[in-house]
Parts: sequence; structure tokens; C-alpha cells
Amino acid sequence: MSLQNKLHKSAEERFRDAFERIKLGMTEVLPKGTKVSQNNVAKEAGCDPSALRKSRFPLLIIEIQEWVHTHNDESQNLNRTKLLKRKQKNRNAKEVISDLRKQRDIAVGRMGDANLRILELSEMIDDLRARLDALQPKAKILNYPVNKS
Repeated sequence: MSLQNKLHKSAEERFRDAFERIKLGMTEVLPKGTKVSQNNVAKEAGCDPSALRKSRFPLLIIEIQEWVHTHNDESQNLNRTKLLKRKQKNRNAKEVISDLRKQRDIAVGRMGDANLRILELSEMIDDLRARLDALQPKAKILNYPVNKS
């Protein structure tokens, strides 16, 4: 829109255009996705927020307020739904963490059992070697020549 067209429009037309742009998310002045409010409509129209008064533009103010009221209900429902989904994800994450902790505890217990069994078997091997050495005659005792290869 050219500067001349903006200057020829009435203040109410500029406010209405700004209101429509904000509703559609196609703002020119404010950041995209700005929420609809009376102040934001005035800012988007390039005016001070105090310029958009109920005494000067009663119908426009009523439209803005109605739009905000109806869409706030929708956005609250969306926010509530998002919150429930987030809580569900958190709950699922907590359950996963709990399951992983249980698995870790079981694995640590099995490792402890395995280490104890290894220690028992090592001691048994040492005892058996000692008994075997005691039962086998030594090469020197039998006067066998010892191979030195």
C-alpha cells in the first residue's frame, strides 16, 4: 500500500486494516504472530495505543473485544491440550526413567552375583591346583631327568 493511500484512509479504516492483518498473522509493523489486542491494533496501524479509544471507535472496540474473547477461549483450549500432552510426555518420560532404573538395578545385582561367583571359582581353582601339586610326584623325587629345552 502506498503512502498516499495510507494518508487518504480514515483512522478507523487504518485500525480496521491493522486488526485484519493481526488476525491473519500478516502484520507489517509488529512481529508475525502478535496477539490481537486493542493496543496491538493501534500499534499495527502506526498510532499510539491511546488513539484507539472506545469513545471514538465504539463498534471497532467491541469487535476487537469480541474477537479476543472468542479466540482466547479457543487458545485456552489449545493451551490446555498442549499442557495435557506435555504432562503425558513427562509422565511417559518418568515411567521410562523408572523402568531404566529398575533395569540398571537388576544388572548391577547380576554383576555382583557374577563377581562373587568368579571369586569362588578362582579360589576353587587355587585349591585344586594346590591339591594336584600335593598329589603329583615331583620330577626330582623320581630321579627323572628334567628336560631343559
